[in-house]
Amino acid sequence: MKSEIEVFAPATVANVAAGFDVLGFALHRPGDTVLVEEGGLGGVEIVEITGDDGELPRAVADNTAGIAAQALLDHLGDRRGVRMHIHKGIPVGSGIGSSACSAVAGAVAVNELLGRPLQRPDLLPFALKGEAAASAGAIHADNVGPSLLGGMVLVRSNAELDTVNLPVPDQLFAAVVLPRLKILTSMAREALRSQVPLADAVVQWGNLGGLVAGLARSDYGLIGRSLKDVVAEPYRAPLIPGFAAVRDAALEAGALGCSISGAGPAVFALCRGDESAFRVAIAMQKAFDAEGLPSERFVSSINPLGAQRIK
Repeated sequence: MKSEIEVFAPATVANVAAGFDVLGFALHRPGDTVLVEEGGLGGVEIVEITGDDGELPRAVADNTAGIAAQALLDHLGDRRGVRMHIHKGIPVGSGIGSSACSAVAGAVAVNELLGRPLQRPDLLPFALKGEAAASAGAIHADNVGPSLLGGMVLVRSNAELDTVNLPVPDQLFAAVVLPRLKILTSMAREALRSQVPLADAVVQWGNLGGLVAGLARSDYGLIGRSLKDVVAEPYRAPLIPGFAAVRDAALEAGALGCSISGAGPAVFALCRGDESAFRVAIAMQKAFDAEGLPSERFVSSINPLGAQRIK
């Protein structure tokens, strides 16, 4: 057992247009890091949080990383003390899995500190306990799953935590642009309808099936035709100034498709090849600039590894 462990957990894009609450993929960056060391009187103690501008709670019971780590210790019946240092590389309320990344990094770091008693997939319930605290108790693994396991993850059942890693074409890249705007998950969920008309559900099912088939067949045309969301995007788009212009800019620059990442305000586009993704990211950022919204852009292939120990 090592006395000090540091883990990086990557940001994610959830929903991926057609897969509301059941589909997500991992980016290479940005991400959160959690460093843990043995010490203290027992249980988890959050020593410091950096990069959050003082927004996040230091109390373990209120912090996603702390909750996940303590849940794992409780499950294993381990009463040792764990001191935790959290560095936020993802802004809160960004739509790229900020709370999920912290929870994943906390669970993985403590598992490593204890000598890896659990396999990676077995950490999913503990990371989800942390994520649920930031989502008003809602359990959905479309952010936690890919951050923990890497790749493109389909959540067949949130209730049973049954996940499937989908095949990903070699030249599939994501352009993600994050405007300087905060949208809390609770706010974004309040914007949704409580019921979905059957006609919209049929469209969404078709697009999700088409997207999964397109990924499996490396059919970029089918992927692009399937990147359409009639369940969440129409109702969340008004929360993001200039979203329609950003989406149009992405498509005009050559994106396969474009939609809102998670609850927003981040917007993502899938592209064929890194050069296309860079062009699309720049076009999206310029569209946000035209709305008076400064933004940050990221270009990434689909990260196949998920959370990784870096120390």
